[in-house]
Amino acid sequence: MIHPFKQAYVDSSVIMGQTDLYQQDVQKYGNIEYMRCSPENGFFPDLSKVPRTDIIFFCSPNNPTGAAASRDQLTRLVKFAKDNGSIIVYDSAYAMYISDDSPKSIFEIPGAKEVALETASFSKYAGFTGVRLGWTVVPKELLFSDGHPVAKDFNRIVCTSFNGASTISQAGGLGCLSPEGLKAMQDVVGFYKENTKIIVDTFESLGFNVYGAKNAPYVWVHFSGRNSWDVFAEILEKANVVTTPGSGFGPGGEGFVRVSAFGHRENIIEAARRLKQLYK
Repeated sequence: MIHPFKQAYVDSSVIMGQTDLYQQDVQKYGNIEYMRCSPENGFFPDLSKVPRTDIIFFCSPNNPTGAAASRDQLTRLVKFAKDNGSIIVYDSAYAMYISDDSPKSIFEIPGAKEVALETASFSKYAGFTGVRLGWTVVPKELLFSDGHPVAKDFNRIVCTSFNGASTISQAGGLGCLSPEGLKAMQDVVGFYKENTKIIVDTFESLGFNVYGAKNAPYVWVHFSGRNSWDVFAEILEKANVVTTPGSGFGPGGEGFVRVSAFGHRENIIEAARRLKQLYK
């Protein structure tokens, strides 16, 4: 899985019994391979060093780094999956934040339907985080190694464990997909991207290396030589501003904190003022 990562990818694999015991010396569960993503490799893994796995979890734009994979990078990922008989679980929850020519869906890549399924939701750009409404696209071309359609097993699991989205959630989703709803979502995305710019400008003015932000509502800030939890505590206790320690997204996030643009404008401006006071 791409690393740093959302903990849900690891946790779900552990709960389903697809991992070995936790290995303290390398800080990961057995049977899970981390695809390291860092400033040095442009937040895209060196696939020549990635061992073969059954499933590849990949999120773009990424939470927490904010990096969005390019068309060339996703083309390489699709080829890697084809060559290795792997299935990509592609998380596109933040696709609406993409403002350049980076693909908003892995299915923009030729051949992706044969190796990938894609999941997304209304949570990140329509405020549905508590209401819960999302979807998964499982192409008919996606097959297991024995030729059995993945969609058939996926449908069986969903129908067994889930009774469907509530009527209220579905009505909200239909509203979001109306012309007025689509415009409102674009306005929301634009608002949070303005918040992101305020955060980026703040940290850059203080001399920090800042990543992400361009195509995502997250700013990934590097505190060279510092422990993530120490930085988190310092900002919380001295500025009363909440961030997320990068190591909470796996050992590859050590030395970083994630700053979210989800907030009222006045709170973002006040947080920026406090951060400038703290690190001036």
